[in-house]
Amino acid sequence: MNLIAWIVAAVATGWLLAGVGAPLWLATVAAAALLGALQVLAGPGVVAMGALWVAFALVAAVLNVAPLRRNLVAAPLLRWFRRVLPPVSRTEQEALEAGTVWWDGELFSGAPNWRRLHGFPAPALSAEERAFLEGPVEALCAMLDDWRVSHELNDLPPEAWRFIREQGFLGMIIPKRYGGLGFSALGHSAVVAKLATRTPAGTVSVMVPNSLGPAELLLHYGTDVQKDHWLPRLARGLELPCFALTGPEAGSDAGSIPDTGVVCRGLHEGREVLGLRLTWNKRYITLAPVATVLGLAFRARDPQRLLGGEEDLGITLALIPASHPGVQIGRRHMPLNGSFMNGPTRGTDVFIPLDWVIGGRERVGQGWRMLMECLAAGRAVSLPSSSAGVAKLAALATGAYARVRTQFRTPVARFEGVEEALARIAGNAYAIEAARVMTAGAVDLGEKPAVVSAIVKYHATERARQVINDAMDVHGGKGICLGPGNYLGRAYQQVPIAITVEGANILTRSMIIFGQGAIRCHPWVRREMAATRESDPARALREFDAALLGHAGFTARNFARALFHGVTGARFAAGHGPAALRRYYREMSRLCAAFAFAADVAMLTLGGSLKRREKLSARLGDTLSQLYLASAVLKRFADDGHPPADLPLVHWCLRDALHRAEQALAGVVANFPSRLAALVLRVAAFPLGLRLPAPSDRLGAAVARLITEAGEVRERLSREVFLPALDDDPVGRLRVALELLPAVEALEARLRQAAREGRFVHPGGPERLCAAQAAGLLSAEEAALLARFERIRIAAIAVDDFPHEVGRALRAPEPLARVAA
Repeated sequence: MNLIAWIVAAVATGWLLAGVGAPLWLATVAAAALLGALQVLAGPGVVAMGALWVAFALVAAVLNVAPLRRNLVAAPLLRWFRRVLPPVSRTEQEALEAGTVWWDGELFSGAPNWRRLHGFPAPALSAEERAFLEGPVEALCAMLDDWRVSHELNDLPPEAWRFIREQGFLGMIIPKRYGGLGFSALGHSAVVAKLATRTPAGTVSVMVPNSLGPAELLLHYGTDVQKDHWLPRLARGLELPCFALTGPEAGSDAGSIPDTGVVCRGLHEGREVLGLRLTWNKRYITLAPVATVLGLAFRARDPQRLLGGEEDLGITLALIPASHPGVQIGRRHMPLNGSFMNGPTRGTDVFIPLDWVIGGRERVGQGWRMLMECLAAGRAVSLPSSSAGVAKLAALATGAYARVRTQFRTPVARFEGVEEALARIAGNAYAIEAARVMTAGAVDLGEKPAVVSAIVKYHATERARQVINDAMDVHGGKGICLGPGNYLGRAYQQVPIAITVEGANILTRSMIIFGQGAIRCHPWVRREMAATRESDPARALREFDAALLGHAGFTARNFARALFHGVTGARFAAGHGPAALRRYYREMSRLCAAFAFAADVAMLTLGGSLKRREKLSARLGDTLSQLYLASAVLKRFADDGHPPADLPLVHWCLRDALHRAEQALAGVVANFPSRLAALVLRVAAFPLGLRLPAPSDRLGAAVARLITEAGEVRERLSREVFLPALDDDPVGRLRVALELLPAVEALEARLRQAAREGRFVHPGGPERLCAAQAAGLLSAEEAALLARFERIRIAAIAVDDFPHEVGRALRAPEPLARVAA
């Protein structure tokens, strides 16, 4: 019995010391005390105790005496680590080092500080940004008819292009001292989100010049001469930029750029100067067909050593006027009939002076680092913003449509199958918007959140795809027939574009989120990797030993926390916020500890092969991503002042995210190559099994009602959405119909009651309202209201049709038609 008590005490002590992150010396003292207690229990005559004390003394000496530990433990492990560490190319290394670690680091720690999350300032638009949204952005939305843009013009109308230039849309990120608007990341994001609720072509045309491209690169790396020349012209719309990175042989693997620039001497403006002779073949370049200045990425080579360094200088970026001799530009791609300008650009033996390299001679070969650092921030704004806009529009329009559309004398919103889709639409729209605002706020705090930007880009675009798919299902035939009244068709058609650009989603999920996060966000791995590259052996061993000791404590702490919180139902995990949400914070703390432990086990047991186990890496990334999205939802709800009406949405989003996180982690355990390691992971992460269900049907029904009824929730969801209250606008008439619906339903109830009482027998059709007026059941104003509502309702559910001749415009050109015949 005494021995059992000792074993329990030993396990509890070890668990406690690991859980609180006790230093090594304290753990050694505790182990000695436990061994002493065992000695007392065993009595003086037990010979084996002497052997135990000797073994303990040897282990304690090796672990606590730094020179011994370094030579006997750290040195062999350092040799092993160097052997199993996968080779990291220069471009990979630059990508890993780009950007900053933000809230993702807290999640990776296994013990997130929730006070820190809510200590970040609530992101807010300035008065100037708000005025721009309500003025020029509202005006631009009003002049953009998506059917005219996408079907008739296949481009923005000339007056829209002129308005975009004159109002400074192309210079939102350019500081005021250069003539730009100088907007915050949140302001820039809000403009993109609102435009996305009107037309994809207008969104992309404004988004791209303010994303990764010449302006962003010049701001961070350009010379003073380059900034003074180009930025004012870009801000005023005198120049239209594009940036050429991808090509036939370099898509997702953009670091393998085959386009070259050879350092040489050549003639420029009648003088012989040092420069680069460029050859390139690029495609998928947005705005290329109409660009006046081309940003170009290429690999610079210096075979004659004219710059005094190596022959292969690395990826370099240059800014080239589109009118420069040899630049081929102007042809178009048609990405899923997207009407924004996108096309190829080519050039062969095009000579440019070295001054055209962004940043000048000193920045030759630094292009990939420049791109990765800018992408870390830019990717956090553009596509999450357009995805948020599309998702919110779909939620508002679909909620209203489902409410005014009836079948079997019942609004389709009341059918449970439709309710299920509406709940997903509303929940995903809320989560995307929460992630957009929180991440843009991080950029405004000075962060360049590389891992977070990958998370938000992937999950915002994927959830937007789910929203659009669900919205199309609810709309049925209304959604699949294109025409002036279809507000979903083009978004549905073009959603794969957002999935593909700025890092294809399959690549982002399976290689970047966890692959980059495991190194960037982990508190010790980067230090261990840095030690392997240290040229001084003594310093390398010293730094590796310190990192290894910290890493071991980190792993033990997360194992103990995950197991403890799993056994106790996370009742003692760190909580925060209102009582209704506290358990979510606690479950997230538990999942964070389990995730951090699983990440360490994966890196320890798989080593360099983890880089090739993309499905395992993807599931680990999914866990991290869902924890980030849940954090964003909690932050949004707090920043909005905890409005009670939003609670069903918040509960749905959190249950959905935590369920997905747990399922992803369970997938890691189920598919882990080492079954022994999988058993350890299962015990640590799920000692009592899986415990986080998906949102319930009852909760989904409550969420669906929030977007099918006018009220404060729909009002908050409509921020940065273009919603004209016009009877003749496809989306506006839905808004009007939903606002009229309570009064209409009250009047209809009055008429039904009168009919039941025998006071009103109506013929149906247009005569019905006249008969009701004649019977004294409706006033003239009330009859007019019902008539107006019916006109709007019929228009809202109507499907566009065209004369037979319109099909000629959709047929193949005559030569192709003859070939087909």
